[in-house]
Amino acid sequence: MSTSPESAVEPESAEVAGDVPVGGAEQAFVVDVFARGCTSRTVLQHVTGRWGVLALVGLAAGPVRFNALRRRIDGVSEKMLAQTLQALERDGFVLRDVQASIPPRVEYRLTPLGERTAERLGGLVELLEDSMGEVEAAQAAYDAGRGGA
Repeated sequence: MSTSPESAVEPESAEVAGDVPVGGAEQAFVVDVFARGCTSRTVLQHVTGRWGVLALVGLAAGPVRFNALRRRIDGVSEKMLAQTLQALERDGFVLRDVQASIPPRVEYRLTPLGERTAERLGGLVELLEDSMGEVEAAQAAYDAGRGGA
């Protein structure tokens, strides 16, 4: 995603930015997460959704079995974690490794794209955790100004 004027897609250049070809013969695709029809929005939702962030950051330390990851992510249901991991696998962030054993052993690990993404998300998580004092003070001030609502 770029916000420079040179990379902005003007409405006249494409009906819907994102997966719409622009530019004639070369059939280049413009990726613009702000465009309604761009598939990058769905990927952004998978990555930044509540469970997507936690799954990616939870896998950052290395391969993990499903139940170990579920225990790490307190509050996620088995169904939601399975759906999240499947979406992240489809998008190329996570690899599911099924090892031939009885019972089959399944581990999840990050792809190189997943590692880069988890590193940035981990920085965001760390920033938020370190800033909770400021957040709580801002929330208290906001609530006091609103009559405690």
